[in-house]
Amino acid sequence: MQANYSAALAPRRRTPRQLPPRLSPWRRAKRITLIVLVLCALPTTISYVSTISGPSNSSFVIRSFEWLRDHGAAGIASSVEGFYYTLTAPSTGGSPLRTLPLRLRTPVIPTVHPPNVAPVITPALRGEGIWVPTETWSGAGSPVQITQFRSDANYPQMVAGVAWINTKLARVVLNPGRLEPSVSLPRGSMDVPQDARSRLLATFNSAFKLEDSGGGGVAVGGQTYAPMRPGLATIIGSNDGSVDVRSWSGGSAVPLGVAFARQNLPLIVDHGSPNPNLSDGPEWGATLGNAVRVWRSGVGVDAAGDLIYAAANDQTVGSLAEVLIRAGAVRAMELDINSYWVTFISYGQQFAGAPSSLLPSMTRDPGRYLTPDDRDFFSVYLR
Repeated sequence: MQANYSAALAPRRRTPRQLPPRLSPWRRAKRITLIVLVLCALPTTISYVSTISGPSNSSFVIRSFEWLRDHGAAGIASSVEGFYYTLTAPSTGGSPLRTLPLRLRTPVIPTVHPPNVAPVITPALRGEGIWVPTETWSGAGSPVQITQFRSDANYPQMVAGVAWINTKLARVVLNPGRLEPSVSLPRGSMDVPQDARSRLLATFNSAFKLEDSGGGGVAVGGQTYAPMRPGLATIIGSNDGSVDVRSWSGGSAVPLGVAFARQNLPLIVDHGSPNPNLSDGPEWGATLGNAVRVWRSGVGVDAAGDLIYAAANDQTVGSLAEVLIRAGAVRAMELDINSYWVTFISYGQQFAGAPSSLLPSMTRDPGRYLTPDDRDFFSVYLR
């Protein structure tokens, strides 16, 4: 009994713990590789999550796609887009339209307007190519007028929307967006300012992202924030309210008297004729190039110095140039492309009331630009 009690009190010997089996060189290399990959992927993951979770009015898919473009995958993204649009390209022919989608605000034909657009397809549909006011409240000779016409006889269901902006009666302003232009500059409200909405006539999309614009520049409020590049198409607003679209021939900074300037690739129309290089794919940047049929938009000036905006689905650069020329543009540039970015909105009532898209098939809600937007855009006000 005594022996058993003593044995119970005796300290127990601890059995030495066995060391884990030594990793083979192959397994050690795999673990090291995995750790390195995780560490390398961490900044990328943080960047993507920050982009997706940050303030934006773009959809999750669009933000993901834009993130890929901004992080070395622009070529891949454009290839995927090009393949998709090639598969979904419209077929020639088909049954002709019976009516245009134009929703008339007023049947009144304004006394001052540019020449009506000659029909491409005859007989013309009711109202085709005829300029109509976007509102009746301005009492100033209808400074913004719109029309629609079938732009290609080979595609009788294709309709182009065009807007004419009388720059003698209207003032055009370039508004920075939340993310574009992607340079450091005062962003303002990133929408149509509340105190300016009583005179708001229209809003429309700006150009490509700066990195896709051919190295283009931008100036806002008379200050240059990205250097201007000679030879690129530029929409220029002067302090006196006049607006021009021309190939930039000045220095890297805008001169005195320029309120805003925005560049995007070369001119697509000059001297009333298409740019002879419209078939040169590389000249049109790392986007969808010149031949893929997609939503496209452009802006130009007519012989009187007024603005012409045009947009349509299933357009090439060349067909967009033809739309602008037919509407009266003597010089013109391409603006943004793809259905998510092409937007023209007019306001039938004061204080941004009764917003309406130039074409009902435009993707974005007519309320766009009345809340902060990711992209820069133009607003048009009654002077």
